[in-house]
Amino acid sequence: KSFARSLLRFLGFIFWGTAAAQAFGGVLVILMFKNYRYLFQESYLSLPGWLALATALILLPTGVLAVSISVKRSRNKQGTLMYLLLLLLCLEMSSAVLAHFYCIRTSSQLESAMGYLVHQHNWTCSQDPGSSAVDVMQRKLRCCGVHNYTDWLKASSSSWYHPACVPESCCKEKHSHCKGDLGHVEQLSEGGCLKRLEDQLSFAMRYIFWCCTLLSILEFLAGVSNGILMRQQPFHDLNIL
Repeated sequence: KSFARSLLRFLGFIFWGTAAAQAFGGVLVILMFKNYRYLFQESYLSLPGWLALATALILLPTGVLAVSISVKRSRNKQGTLMYLLLLLLCLEMSSAVLAHFYCIRTSSQLESAMGYLVHQHNWTCSQDPGSSAVDVMQRKLRCCGVHNYTDWLKASSSSWYHPACVPESCCKEKHSHCKGDLGHVEQLSEGGCLKRLEDQLSFAMRYIFWCCTLLSILEFLAGVSNGILMRQQPFHDLNIL
């Protein structure tokens, strides 16, 4: 009994801390899909992030109830805690499954979406740095092309114009005079955008997945602890339901 009470109090404080971790993961996923929405066709791909934010909000009163019950038991509080734990478990399992599924699904869409942007991009060696979606993406991710800078040469090979340069958004920030000239490849970002964005996507989705998995285990322990305390004081009616 005393161990169950101590464990419930400890888990109550943990829930407050994990609420911040869940909120961070949710905001990370939402902002990522917002910043690169032109690469993702489905608007619901940010759903795991919104579920994580909802989980973070519910974790706060859940932690308060857990600490309160460990100090002074109340049938109403104990019943409410059980309902909140069940709701959190449903939210987290849904978020974890969606994060895992979307991580696999979106990875296969990114390459074709990026390839299309590169193929449709029009530029000349003399123009100012562009502000199109692909230019913004290359600056943010510090990358060049889908796999590397040669993707720009392949994109231009199907047209009459064969530039000796790539867009200036491929240039490294430290080279302020870079104009995308292929004669100075060392001034261009080495990596492609596909790998960079896939890494960001994988990190965000795996973060959500493992946070939800760990939280589900902690909530199961909290439910068991609360159940042990409820058995010490049997109730004679069904008001708790």
